[in-house]
Formats: sequence, C-alpha cells, structure tokens
Amino acid sequence: MQMRNRLLGVAAAALLAAAAALPPTLASAEAALAKRPAITMSKARAIALKTFPGKIVKEELEHEHGGSGIRYSFDMRRGSHWREVGVDAMTGRVLEDAREGANPKD
Repeated sequence: MQMRNRLLGVAAAALLAAAAALPPTLASAEAALAKRPAITMSKARAIALKTFPGKIVKEELEHEHGGSGIRYSFDMRRGSHWREVGVDAMTGRVLEDAREGANPKD
C-alpha cells in the first residue's frame, strides 16, 4: 500500500511538472479559447463591410495571434477583387485587411 501511494505521488508530481513546462503559446491559446467575444458576428460583419464594401463569401470565428487572440475572419469579394478582413472579437479593431487571389484559401 505504501509503495502504491509513493508511486501515485511520483506520478502526480510528474504531471504537475509537465503541465508547468507547457509552452507559453499553448497556455495563451487556451486562455483565448476561454474568452467569449465581446463583439457579435453581426457587428464584426458591419466593421468588415465598412473596411471593404463587397460581398462576404465566408466568415468564421478563429483563434490567431495578434490582438486579443480571437477574431472574426471574413473572405470578401467585390467584382474580381478578393480580400480577407480580420476583426478582433474583443475590441472590434480591424487586425487584417489583406488582398487575396481569385481562389482564397480555406
């Protein structure tokens, strides 16, 4: 019984040490996942359309570096011009406004 308790103690200590050694980027990504967007998708759409008037072809909420770590991403089109507009889900700030080719990546 003592041997079992010792082994459990060693295993618990090893798990705690491994958790403490997680890279900071992983820890910050987990923190971003726990956040709830302060800006709604509807409000972010309006910001994106003001940034690049056109048609929203694809939209998603994603976790990426920069800003608060959580953003709305919009693939947009106007005529033959494509743009990706990223809006910070916590502040509403435009984080990305980049030209894309005719076949934007997924």
